[in-house]
Amino acid sequence: MKKFLFVALSFSMMISHAQMKNSSRNGYWQQQADYTMDIDVDVKKFQYKGKQKIVYTNNSPDVLKNVYYHLYFNAFQPGSQMDARLQSIADPDGRMVIKSGTKENPIVKSRIAALKPNEIGYIKVKSLKQNGKDLKYEVVGTVLEVTLNEPIQPGGKATFDMVFDAQVPVQIRRSGRNSKEGVAFSMTQWFPKMAEYDFEGWQAHPYIAREFQGVWGNFDVTIHIDKKYTVGGTGYLQNPQEIGHGYEDKSKPVKQKRGKKLSWHFLAPNVHDFTWAADPEYIHDVYKMKNGIDLHFLYKKTLAPKYLENWKKVQPKTAELMTYFSENIGQYPYKQYSVIQGGDGGMEYAMSTLVTGRRSFGSLFGVTAHEMAHTWFQFLLATNESKHPWMDEGFTSYISSKATNEILKRGRKNPHKGSYGGYNYVVKNNLEESLSTHADRFHTNAAYGVGSYSKGSIFLSQLEYVIGKENVAKAIKKYFKDFAFTHPTPNDIKRSAEKVSGLHLDWYLNEWTQTTHTIDYGIKEVNGRKITLERIGKMPMPMDVTVTYADGTKETFNIALRMMRGNKPTDATILKDWTWAHQTYSFSVSKDIKKIEIDDSELMADINRKNNVYEALNKKMKN
Repeated sequence: MKKFLFVALSFSMMISHAQMKNSSRNGYWQQQADYTMDIDVDVKKFQYKGKQKIVYTNNSPDVLKNVYYHLYFNAFQPGSQMDARLQSIADPDGRMVIKSGTKENPIVKSRIAALKPNEIGYIKVKSLKQNGKDLKYEVVGTVLEVTLNEPIQPGGKATFDMVFDAQVPVQIRRSGRNSKEGVAFSMTQWFPKMAEYDFEGWQAHPYIAREFQGVWGNFDVTIHIDKKYTVGGTGYLQNPQEIGHGYEDKSKPVKQKRGKKLSWHFLAPNVHDFTWAADPEYIHDVYKMKNGIDLHFLYKKTLAPKYLENWKKVQPKTAELMTYFSENIGQYPYKQYSVIQGGDGGMEYAMSTLVTGRRSFGSLFGVTAHEMAHTWFQFLLATNESKHPWMDEGFTSYISSKATNEILKRGRKNPHKGSYGGYNYVVKNNLEESLSTHADRFHTNAAYGVGSYSKGSIFLSQLEYVIGKENVAKAIKKYFKDFAFTHPTPNDIKRSAEKVSGLHLDWYLNEWTQTTHTIDYGIKEVNGRKITLERIGKMPMPMDVTVTYADGTKETFNIALRMMRGNKPTDATILKDWTWAHQTYSFSVSKDIKKIEIDDSELMADINRKNNVYEALNKKMKN
């Protein structure tokens, strides 16, 4: 009962929190979809039957005449758009294809194309009602198109009741059965999910292979499954003493009901997804943090001893990660988080993550750090990953790199260096595409991956160079405080940074995310004590220039871009600003010069650093 009361209170607090956030933004709103689902699983056939009720609240100013559901499992069928994309993209995901032939003449085949009827995924809608009356609907690939009997007015509600059958596909991407590591059920994107409707309209994107967006709501989910299986995932288990499996209060008896199945009852307040995994060989550990958050770890007991040891070692480090992210972004608002062996790599979900388990400690810690960091950017802020994947993957990469550097005491001057390497690779190989490209429409997986993860991460690390490290740290906290539970857009992170720093950053957002302009600055000429810099690349930037004098002393100069309308906090000597239209900039120093270096922090993503250094000893720049 105490657990139920706590969760009920959490529901109320989080809804109030979200509504308060929404009301603080004039004209901005969020839809609400509250789910009740009852799922009966056949573990032998990998099929399940579902009953679903959604109470949908239209908080938009618009009259809705249609709604749309995602039926993600339908992507795992021969002939689907995901299948077609695998057969046409130049660099398909290796997990999703079968490779044969020779190095000179490779043969790549879609794994989806080879699926048999009992191996495919599907969600078949048997009936759908609005307020008790049958609805007209059509299944179009991974989207269910629904025509409403009664339009939903602004501020109005509708109740949708659905009955459906589903089959879990062979594990190919994220979701599925019998993964390579032998996890029976990785249940992600497994239920008919209401599509998001926001200020840009319906976000009913087909499932090609990329990631997701959802409507916040409260989930009440009951899963009936063979009692040998341990389940973990989103939400708080409401009947632990009827379940056991490591969830029970050890001081009280476990009283499982008779029969072959257990009924797992979960409540999840104010989330936009619900995920679970199940396996009969899971070990279930609970690591209790001092702040009251329980960390759950579920992993197969059949793992090799070295991997089992790593799953034990990572538990206190995961608690350190939770503390780091809460302190440096914003407080995690739930009392539970689960790290579960499953899936095909690492993927974040509501209150949980699925990761593969056969990993070294460094790899297991790294994937846990990244996926847990997603909790803040994918789950609590929840940008539209179809349109702005760099805001999730990139910001997650940025903060998880910082956390890893600190917690593992690596002492790296620039923990984001790997991101710069990836970015330089796509630039030099002419693979780069604008970050404004829709996630599904990138020409290659390389361009999507490096753009979203690396260039997205550099957006923040390079912003440290532009507005100062402390200002970026403050901007991230303000961004979370102002935009949690609101699906923010690129302009929102820009405005957070502007409000903290007092600097104008429209140019930065435009150049870095909406173009493929590159940065290249060089030392054009040194004439005695006069230094001339030049902008070679198309993207303008402010300049930090460090001069080492002949007497061994150093002086750093800061040159703002004029359109910044100010300088970052700095101990450097501030020079007159540099206009974007002028290709060169000259200034003089007070003593004889030994060495000049542009950006010794290496936070600026200059694609040619060789022309950033001048040494008087050689009377020339390094080439």
